[in-house]
Amino acid sequence: MSWRKVGLDETYTDEQVELRLKEELTHWYLEKGWIRRKYKTSGWKSTLMVVNTVGHLAESAFHHPDLTVSYAFVIVKLMNHEAKGITNKDFELAHKIEEVVMWQPGLENGALEGTPNDPRFKYIKYD
Repeated sequence: MSWRKVGLDETYTDEQVELRLKEELTHWYLEKGWIRRKYKTSGWKSTLMVVNTVGHLAESAFHHPDLTVSYAFVIVKLMNHEAKGITNKDFELAHKIEEVVMWQPGLENGALEGTPNDPRFKYIKYD
């Protein structure tokens, strides 16, 4: 691991953020002081499901992202406002959002089959 984990309220440098994203959250990127991720959906209902999922996770964590919401995508932006930079809170919430929003139960070989591979039912465009 080439980045140094900072204390709870310490901020990461841009270089540390970039390295950590590259290693852990490959679909996230750093832009203008925020870590960001664009989730593509199949339409408005799907977008609302993503927004509600992110909202639930953020409220549970008591760490709130900024969201850009459109017909077929949601952009999640995380930055610790109090610390004025990217902290462990941002990375931890990004991981949880990624885990839940991109979850594909059909790949786990369990009882849950996942959404059928049919345009009538698809709602997330998996990476």
